[in-house]
Amino acid sequence: MSLRLPDSGAQVGADGRRHAPSAERNAGPILSVLRRVVRPGARVLELASGTGQHAAALAPALAADWQPTDVEPGNFASIAAWSGAVARAPRLLDACAPGWSAGEEWDAILAVNLLHLVPEEGAAVLIAEAARALAPAGRLAVYGPFLREGRATSAGDAAFDADLRAQDPRLGYKDLGWVMARMGAAGLGVEVTPMPANNLMLIAFKI
Repeated sequence: MSLRLPDSGAQVGADGRRHAPSAERNAGPILSVLRRVVRPGARVLELASGTGQHAAALAPALAADWQPTDVEPGNFASIAAWSGAVARAPRLLDACAPGWSAGEEWDAILAVNLLHLVPEEGAAVLIAEAARALAPAGRLAVYGPFLREGRATSAGDAAFDADLRAQDPRLGYKDLGWVMARMGAAGLGVEVTPMPANNLMLIAFKI
C-alpha cells in the first residue's frame, strides 16, 4: 500500500533525485543533536533513508562512514544522487523484519520520521534489532512525532495521525511511553530532546 504523505519528495532531477522540504528543514536540528553523540569516523547506519537528503547533509558534517538503507529499491536512485559522493551505496534493509541485526555492529543508528509509518509490531522489532546492532558505546537516534500519554500535542499532529490511521489502522503516532518501554526492554537507556515542530529526538544507549 502506497501512503499519501504531505512531504514524500518531488522529483527535481533527471538523475532521480527527489526533494522533501521537511528533510531540508530538520537536517540542521538533527545534526545539532548528533554532533554530541556521534564521533568523527563513526560507522552510522541510517534506516529508511528516503530521498537521501539526510545522508548528503549529515555524513560529511559528522565525518561519518555512512550507510544509507531503504526498504524500497525505488528510492535508491534518489539516495545515490544526493549522497553518492559522501556515503556508501544504498542498501536494501527492512528495519521491521526480525533478524536484520545479525552480523551487524554500528556506532550509531539513525531513524528519522519512521516509527509513525510502520505498525506497532514493526516498531518493536526495529527497536529490538537496533539495540542488538549497536556497538557497546553506540547510540540509537530516533527522531519524529510522538503521542504523549496517548494524545497528540497539536491540532496538526492529531490530523496527520488520524489520516495515517484512516489509510491503514496499523499505522500512526507511537506513544512516547510505549517507545521508551520498548527501549528499556531492549536494554537501552534513553535521553529525550525536544525538537522543533513538536518533534522529539530519542538518543538510546546500552545500559
